[in-house]
Amino acid sequence: MKKERTRISEQLTEESIRDVPADDRRSVDARGRRRAFGKVKGPTVRISRAGARGFAGWGRGAASYVEAPAEWRGTTVQVCGLWPFGSGSGTPSIGIPLGRSLAGGSTVCCDPVNWFTRANLVLNPSEFVLGKPGLGKSTVVRRQALGLAGYGVHPVVFGDLKPDYVDLIHALGGQVIPLGRGRGYLNVLDPGEVTEAALRLPMSSRTALLAEAHGRRLTAVASLITVLRGHPPTDREETILNTALEVLHERHTGVPVLSDLLRLLQEAPDPVRNAALDRGEMARYREITEDLEASLIGLLGGGRLGELFARPTTEPMRRDRPVCFDVSTIDDSEAQLQAAALLACWSYGFGAISVAHALSDAGLEPQRHYFVILDELWRVLRSGRGLVDRVDALTRLNRQRGVGLAMITHTMSDLLALAAEEDRMKAKGFVERAGMVICGGLPAAEMPQLNEVVHLTGAEQQMLVDWSTPPSWDDAAGRGAAPPGRGKFMVKVGGRPGIPLEVELTEAELGINDTNRRWTRVPDDTRRETP
Repeated sequence: MKKERTRISEQLTEESIRDVPADDRRSVDARGRRRAFGKVKGPTVRISRAGARGFAGWGRGAASYVEAPAEWRGTTVQVCGLWPFGSGSGTPSIGIPLGRSLAGGSTVCCDPVNWFTRANLVLNPSEFVLGKPGLGKSTVVRRQALGLAGYGVHPVVFGDLKPDYVDLIHALGGQVIPLGRGRGYLNVLDPGEVTEAALRLPMSSRTALLAEAHGRRLTAVASLITVLRGHPPTDREETILNTALEVLHERHTGVPVLSDLLRLLQEAPDPVRNAALDRGEMARYREITEDLEASLIGLLGGGRLGELFARPTTEPMRRDRPVCFDVSTIDDSEAQLQAAALLACWSYGFGAISVAHALSDAGLEPQRHYFVILDELWRVLRSGRGLVDRVDALTRLNRQRGVGLAMITHTMSDLLALAAEEDRMKAKGFVERAGMVICGGLPAAEMPQLNEVVHLTGAEQQMLVDWSTPPSWDDAAGRGAAPPGRGKFMVKVGGRPGIPLEVELTEAELGINDTNRRWTRVPDDTRRETP
């Protein structure tokens, strides 16, 4: 038996070196095979060992490129049978799946609500989205809104100018409120359901809700005047407006409109005259309130803003479903009207959310969470000095209110192009306070400004610049190819390394993500024409 084992070992030793080139053998002592075959006597031989890419050298089959294996993500329950081929992922797995990482190919899950409530990756449930037009900023936010709707978080869009979100809200069974000249009206003095909800609340909660509603009405009226004038009302005028709104609330039956506020100023009740410091002279009062009256007349249809805010609200907002305010019929040439409409929608929408939270805190309704989308932020900020304060006052919903916030604009230059230095600093604070920043393709000139707020490495900056390059020309198709940065974004949270990803849309999402439908849709009459 011992001799037979020895002969087998000698045979294996000879076979192992038969086809191995002499110059590629390394010494292996045959006695190293004792454990397998016992004691073996024989010469020292040289055996070739393949590396990670095969046998090195010309014509020996070594692979110069090893393709990365396909990766899939699953739970430990689903992939436990694939052990030991599973490995942990380097990207977050909590939240709405946006796409695949450009670094490792794994799925990237990201949204401000889940990253705040479940993953504890951000300090507040908000995000700021930056990127050049046409690269998919709205698509990223729509994907998050669609996924959060599955978690029970209602997406609400306070002003859709293109429209980018109408089809999504329709698909979710939500409420679309059209606003515009001849389409619909929004009364900024309308408290919504505040009055009815306050009657159901305890006295302390009732007082707080009514005071908050009063503050929102004052902010909304002052914001509209700011848009109309190009600068905010004076301190004296705001004091007069505040007192007039209080008196109007006490005296008026039902929901007042701006014409009622104007009439009250013209009637000059004693509390308003005292706030105006007219010193008992009616002529002095008329002089002090003249500019304020002129601005209110301009909001009643006699100015650039038309009568969009002069009539009662045509369709109240519902709190139990997704909502979109469609202002897409307002032309881009009416920049002031667009900004005023966005501000009015924000004020009215946040007021409705406050009512929902007050009722849920009192145990009268179930707790509802909202994902608020503020698109085209730059249009509002550029409409007049002091509007940054108005936006800041409207959007300061604290973490305890269960509201996720997404603010969208093109570049940092949109925020830093404001006339006043204090407005520019406050606008930068919108980005600094955001829980996460999602960046698409941006020009190289934006990098120094963006790097002041969000730290970016040199490689990350170069990646964003590369995504902003224009598309190449496709000679075969006779048209431009897709932009290289379309659908590519980088998620930045604090000082953490950025996560580059590419958004992947499903077939069901393609129909609600075509923001160029007016260019791609073929009219029925054209389809019937014959060449």
